[in-house]
Amino acid sequence: MNTIGHPDAPTPTTRRGLMLRLRALLLRLVLAILLLPLLPALSAPSWAGNVEQRVRASGTLRVCIWPDYYGITLRHPRTQQLQGIDIELSAALASQLRLRLEYVDSSFATLVEDVLSERCDVAMFAVGITPQRQGVLRFTRPYLRSDIYGITLSSQRRIQRWEDIDRPGVVVAVQAGTYMEPVMAGSLKSARLLVVKPPMTREQELESGRADVFMTDYPYSRRLLDNADWARLITPSTPFHLVSYGYAVKPGDDAWWKLIDDFVASIRRDGRLLNAARRFGLTDIVVRD
Repeated sequence: MNTIGHPDAPTPTTRRGLMLRLRALLLRLVLAILLLPLLPALSAPSWAGNVEQRVRASGTLRVCIWPDYYGITLRHPRTQQLQGIDIELSAALASQLRLRLEYVDSSFATLVEDVLSERCDVAMFAVGITPQRQGVLRFTRPYLRSDIYGITLSSQRRIQRWEDIDRPGVVVAVQAGTYMEPVMAGSLKSARLLVVKPPMTREQELESGRADVFMTDYPYSRRLLDNADWARLITPSTPFHLVSYGYAVKPGDDAWWKLIDDFVASIRRDGRLLNAARRFGLTDIVVRD
């Protein structure tokens, strides 16, 4: 049958339109197939810069702690139970936010990496607010403040007072990653600095005779004085290097920082900080309003 001139026969113009629409549909189909593997990522919400949204969506607050910090965040070696001022206060924060609490083991050596890589949402283990750390982390207002102290053997005769520490022949140990490391490196003129890295400990270096004294802060000094009859405290004759402690978060989320900072303000104001400090013998270093 001859369709030339038939009113229903497609003209060249309509044929081109049909081809264009067909190509457009085909192109959309190809794009849909190519994007299919990416759909989960494209549909997932973006958490960048919104930590509170992420933790509320997950229902869990992840808190970095150093589980060897006496009076602060100590895991008992026998019972494996955590105890300390920041165990109580982190539980109070999680309760206030109505979130489950998950602890992430950290240390002063890995603190920056753990916070910046988002292994945890906040570090709560009496983190010293130093210029080096402030360059990469964001801190709340302080809640504790401590000087540096020396610990030596009770049988040690060469070191009787603070002024005996920086003498020729004396070996001064510090834990790697603590703020005592740069402070003592910059202040010692005659003594030799020994930086102790895990798995070794300052106590081992002291008891073995490889160190004559090690430097620590008030909370950790309490551990030795409360539990080791071989330890003797060397106190500065005048304030040596006072350091404030706060909680640390990853920079870039003002709302999350303010939430944590407001929490610190509230526990300082309403007595929860002082009450927790009293239970762990830390009232002398509480920052009070």
